[in-house]
Amino acid sequence: MVRAILHDRFPGPPAPDHTVTFQRTLFLHPPSYDGFDGGAGSRYQARREVRSFWYPTWLAQSAALVPGSRLVDAPPDGLTLDDVRPLARQYDLAILHTSTPSFAPDVKVAEALKAENPALRIGFVGAHVAVQRERALAASAAIDFVCHEEFDFTIREVAEGRPLGDVQGLSYRDGTRLRTTPPRLPIEDMDTLPFVVSVYARDLTVEHYYIGYLLHPYVSLYTGRGCRSKCTFCLWPQTVGGHRYRTRSVDHVIEEIRVARRHFPQVKEYFFDDDTFTDDLPRAQAIARQLGRLGVTWSCNAKANVPRATLEVMKDNGLRLLLVGYESGNQSILNNIKKGIRLDHARRFTRDARDLGVKIHGTFVLGLPGETRRTIDESMRFACDIDPDTIQVSLAAPYPGTALYAEAVEHGWLVRDALVGADGTQQSPLGYPGLPHTEIYEAVPRFYRRFYFRPGKLMAIAGDMVRDREVMKRRLREGREFLGFLSRRRAHS
Repeated sequence: MVRAILHDRFPGPPAPDHTVTFQRTLFLHPPSYDGFDGGAGSRYQARREVRSFWYPTWLAQSAALVPGSRLVDAPPDGLTLDDVRPLARQYDLAILHTSTPSFAPDVKVAEALKAENPALRIGFVGAHVAVQRERALAASAAIDFVCHEEFDFTIREVAEGRPLGDVQGLSYRDGTRLRTTPPRLPIEDMDTLPFVVSVYARDLTVEHYYIGYLLHPYVSLYTGRGCRSKCTFCLWPQTVGGHRYRTRSVDHVIEEIRVARRHFPQVKEYFFDDDTFTDDLPRAQAIARQLGRLGVTWSCNAKANVPRATLEVMKDNGLRLLLVGYESGNQSILNNIKKGIRLDHARRFTRDARDLGVKIHGTFVLGLPGETRRTIDESMRFACDIDPDTIQVSLAAPYPGTALYAEAVEHGWLVRDALVGADGTQQSPLGYPGLPHTEIYEAVPRFYRRFYFRPGKLMAIAGDMVRDREVMKRRLREGREFLGFLSRRRAHS
């Protein structure tokens, strides 16, 4: 009954020809480094300071288009290669999500699957293979094809059994030759995409997904793709999503939340993982008002320039937290990376959010172009001054396909190829005259200590723990993991 109603209101793609037999399709986020979060939501694919996993939303979206498919997310489920290898015998087609840091181990997974079932056709998706197509295919004969940019309907057509040469938006192996098909146009009518939460309910365990600043359990999904900002380091808009914010209708989003609430009565918070949910302020307010009527607690990505009036509407309708990329406390660095934000605006925005009771998780990046010892200190002082509730400090990661990568190669800043170490944690691949990459790497734990080991911040964390026993248990676990992270950093420095 529910499916019939949804089809009438949001018909999506044309109904499939029932004479078409879809291939048995496995969507796999492969086992990788222990605790490695390389899912769609991760801007910096790595093992994090505390156990954290985003939902594999991109894979789930494609899985929703392929009848009879299955999604396996190995890292949060703790699955090893030995666990997933036998799956190869059950499927005709396997789609593996990969990333620059995990590509080498992901290739080994593909080879193991192919050895288990030589007839299995294997395709790779993700930003890494979207921009390094021929290199990816040349890496292993186990990879039959790779997809470009958005791959939802590309994968659907492959699963229908169409010849690869007739499917737009991929590169493939044809004997000893590598071929590329014409590009696929971006999806304009985003309501043609079916809901991902039904795939989550079918194949995932929501309790296995943790993000330190979100309530647990949580569910994340996209209400649109693309980002209007031009940040030189940001991976997804430059490689897959694009710089136009293509959005689902308000009613489509709200209907999916209604469906999600039926699937997951235990979920405490919904997170909208659009690169910048606040790119379209009137739409953000319209969605907020509908969520308020549902009584939903929610959070989203935002730029540090949301007007107070919009913050008020969102807060009054269930907004709990904003994930905000401040990146740096130095204006010249923000200009260098084309952030499109002024520090005085960011300060005012943060004050407004605090006044309204909206929590902020602020993200900062060390090692961006123009970084010096002085600018690192400025970022630390800025973070302590604006005082978001929590922070994340990352190292500048020059992913292939980004303007930052091209700039780093041109100027000789790229001093090492690896973006992660042997255990999957971030490395510092960029170095500058007067600021070696080792100093940038060592500044991360110093940033964390300076921000969190302040009396006021420690008291605030303790207060949250006292008020909620579940928060206490979680913070104690995260605290142990965080201290372990700091210890490992000292050992590697």
